Amino acid sequence: MGDITFLYPYLFWGLAIPLVIFAILISTNKDNLSRVFDDKVLARLSAGSDTIPPMLRNITLFLAIFLMVVAISRPIENRGDKIVEVKGLNLLTALDISGSMRSKDDYPNRLEFAKKKMLRLFEKMPTDEVSVIAFAHASFVLAPFTSDKSTLSQIVERVNDRYINMASTDFTALARLASSMLDKKKPKILVVFSDGGDAKALKGFAEQIKDSGIELYTVLIGTKKGAPVLDERGKPITQKDGTIAITQRNDDLGKIATDSGGAFVVATNGNEDIDKLITTIRSKHKNVQQSEVKVKDTVELFVYPLSIAIFLLLIALSSIPRRRRAK
Repeated sequence: MGDITFLYPYLFWGLAIPLVIFAILISTNKDNLSRVFDDKVLARLSAGSDTIPPMLRNITLFLAIFLMVVAISRPIENRGDKIVEVKGLNLLTALDISGSMRSKDDYPNRLEFAKKKMLRLFEKMPTDEVSVIAFAHASFVLAPFTSDKSTLSQIVERVNDRYINMASTDFTALARLASSMLDKKKPKILVVFSDGGDAKALKGFAEQIKDSGIELYTVLIGTKKGAPVLDERGKPITQKDGTIAITQRNDDLGKIATDSGGAFVVATNGNEDIDKLITTIRSKHKNVQQSEVKVKDTVELFVYPLSIAIFLLLIALSSIPRRRRAK
């Protein structure tokens, strides 16, 4: 049997000591108490009875109250520490914030559509730890690994048009940051929400992912038909020859994902795309141990003093004499 302590010891001493003092005063110093309390109040506190002695009733009543104080102070039995295995996955998610994400072939634009898909991923993986990074010409961490999906969702929702970087996308910078953040994780899972960039942007990315042992899963944003690239004012950007620059979804990023041992989906309206991706990830990594956590092994004991207190309180109250009706 382990040590028995109180979860709230300050509550026990703060209530028990005044209660004991008050009980002693009630039992032994009635004359002085009559100067403080009205006779009717004092009579209720130490009511007489022709069934059990008043002193015994008072002792029973105060003992019941004392046991209630013990119960609300939460007595617990400490049985030492135990190791708990936490089941789940560590996922690094990456949000594309390059200039092409302003395009409006997905409603209302690619960036907002990608954010919606990312939030769906958080919702469907509540017990897993997730980190969020953003990438364009450079990559940076938006949120470290956490299981607090509410906070992650708030961080992603705050990413807006002002984050977009018109410089060319550098997937090699994304690979370097992902490799660093997933260095001690097993398995190493990276989920990228992107329109794929161009062939130049993807050059060398597949080799870096393979060398780092990262499984890449991709949510492809945008359409094959494409849409105009927009500037910060929402105006189409023109090329040197005067034609409007068009950005199309590049499915080569999906091929890199499958070659790494991962998978990809094309983002569509509805939730089937993200649900399918999550099913794929989970089926490949069943019962993965995320970590070991040392926790205190305790047993709540408040039910015992509370049960005895209720029993004694019933005895004390049932012995109070009823007023007899005059004949």
